[in-house]
Amino acid sequence: MADCTIRVNPNGPYRVTGPATLTDPQGNETVIEEGRGVSLCRCGASTNKPYCDGTHSRIGFAAAEAAVQKSGS
Repeated sequence: MADCTIRVNPNGPYRVTGPATLTDPQGNETVIEEGRGVSLCRCGASTNKPYCDGTHSRIGFAAAEAAVQKSGS
């Protein structure tokens, strides 16, 4: 079985390729089958959350360059 992968697209969504399980706040699960993928919203403006609908490109979303490490870790 393959591993789940998550790719961070520059100024775009997170691309999740299964196998994986996505669980919403109500506990409903969506299974992402091996080799299949979904794009998850990162800009917060999608009308189809948690999925990306391309709004990031229309609003000029600019992501941080990289994650900031917590000091003292």
